[in-house]
Amino acid sequence: MEGDTAGPATPGTEEEQVPDFFRSRRGRLLRSPRGAVVTSTVSTLVVLAAIVVAFLLAPGSRQVRSTYFDFHDMWQAFLGDPHKGFYSVGEAIVVNIEMFMIGEVLILVLALVVALIRQSKSAFLFPLRMIAVAYVDFFRGVPLILVILAIGFGLPALYLPFVSSQSAFVYGVLALVLSYSAYVSEVYRAGLNSVPLSQIASARSLGLRPRTAMRHVVLPQAVRTIIPPLLNTFVSLQKDTALVAVLGAVIEANRAAEIYSSTVFNYSGYTVAAALFLVLTIPLARFTDHLIARDRARRLAGAT
Repeated sequence: MEGDTAGPATPGTEEEQVPDFFRSRRGRLLRSPRGAVVTSTVSTLVVLAAIVVAFLLAPGSRQVRSTYFDFHDMWQAFLGDPHKGFYSVGEAIVVNIEMFMIGEVLILVLALVVALIRQSKSAFLFPLRMIAVAYVDFFRGVPLILVILAIGFGLPALYLPFVSSQSAFVYGVLALVLSYSAYVSEVYRAGLNSVPLSQIASARSLGLRPRTAMRHVVLPQAVRTIIPPLLNTFVSLQKDTALVAVLGAVIEANRAAEIYSSTVFNYSGYTVAAALFLVLTIPLARFTDHLIARDRARRLAGAT
């Protein structure tokens, strides 16, 4: 019968299909690089706004802001005023940079020497290997602050010619170098051990001496591998230069902020010092992340 015949099933009406169209379009937008950037930016702003609101609504927010984030005191601490008895945090950060730069060069050299001694197989160097092992174990186990105190106050007390007459700046750099070289030497060793034995065997088969093979074959590959962890270590080194302030005579950023806070009874100088350290360390940290990502992409490309 005509009334019993049913036509083929028809899809939903145009109004019912519109939501599906927008849903698929929204999904494509969110999956696109531009949509991912927008989403991450919005979520980040929401989280930061929530943190700021929670801080502003806290019962002690006004007191914390006046103590740590007073813009007048932050500016005064940054500029300094010797006539009022406090130093410029902005100028003192230069001392931290100097300690970092000098220490970094010395650490790279000393740590490499220690790592090569520990990697050597010569019976003649056995006493040096034992000294290197004891050195690494000692300075990796003792907190850096204790090393700074021991060297900064212990060496002058020995009254040795030349050794006991150095400035607190030199003793602080020496403590940083001795402590961080122990860590960096292990980074070097990890890089040296990561080089395939086939590379060493190939170099020896070409008639290269062990020293020449180490210099021209092993070290270049090892250094390329350890650059990211080395940079991470030097990010920590930049921050730890502030510990040299315990010697008192070195007016670096942390010490200058401490003098300002004890003079005007406001801690905004510490905020300035923290901001300056962030300005120094964040670019280095991002550069390290870039190198790690590039190295990972290179390894994945080689694997495929």
